[in-house]
Amino acid sequence: MIKKALYFWLFLTCFTFSANAQTIEDYIHTYAEHAQELMRQHKIPASIILAVAIHESAAGTSKIARYLNNHFGIKGTNSNTEIRSSYRDYPTVNESYDHFLEFLKSRGSFSGLFDKYDQYDYKNWARGIQRGGYARSRIWASQIIGIIKKNDLEQYDERPDDYVEPVTVKVARSGKRKSTSRTYTVKRGDNLHNIAKARRTTPAVIMKKNGLKSHAIKPGQKLKL
Repeated sequence: MIKKALYFWLFLTCFTFSANAQTIEDYIHTYAEHAQELMRQHKIPASIILAVAIHESAAGTSKIARYLNNHFGIKGTNSNTEIRSSYRDYPTVNESYDHFLEFLKSRGSFSGLFDKYDQYDYKNWARGIQRGGYARSRIWASQIIGIIKKNDLEQYDERPDDYVEPVTVKVARSGKRKSTSRTYTVKRGDNLHNIAKARRTTPAVIMKKNGLKSHAIKPGQKLKL
């Protein structure tokens, strides 16, 4: 009995995994052409459009995708009476795709991306959309890039054969480093042993840093620690 239950659970798990994989494959097949049309019109990678839609709508299986035709998680008013939601509804899925592009181009935090990146640079597009505040998650861009790679979505970007991906160079911050050296002004009654003990070092170290040849110090003298 236990074996039968285990086999059934394994079968159900494998079936669910296969169904999910098939759902994504079918989703891409259904909407890739429209994503490419938008890419040619607006110069944004089709892979980005598809990956964001897959991520935000769970490949068309989320509640807002099924009831509101909302595949990009864009909020707004809706007239749907079947579910209560703060997300916008659309007459068709394609109109949800169209509005996603309108949304990006109408907001200053995203509109500059259209001049900054070309339609093949999906990695920088993903990072730029995240920086613009599209999602709260700090790993959103990585998730989008992961979806593109896993499903070979860059094949829909119509990249030229000689296209070379831009290399992101991290620029070192300029400016002087703050000095980590410390000094101590000798007070009446001080001696090297007490000063060293209070600062968890040794008289020999203090003498070496200050070029002292003996333990003799005097009030007002500045010592490097």
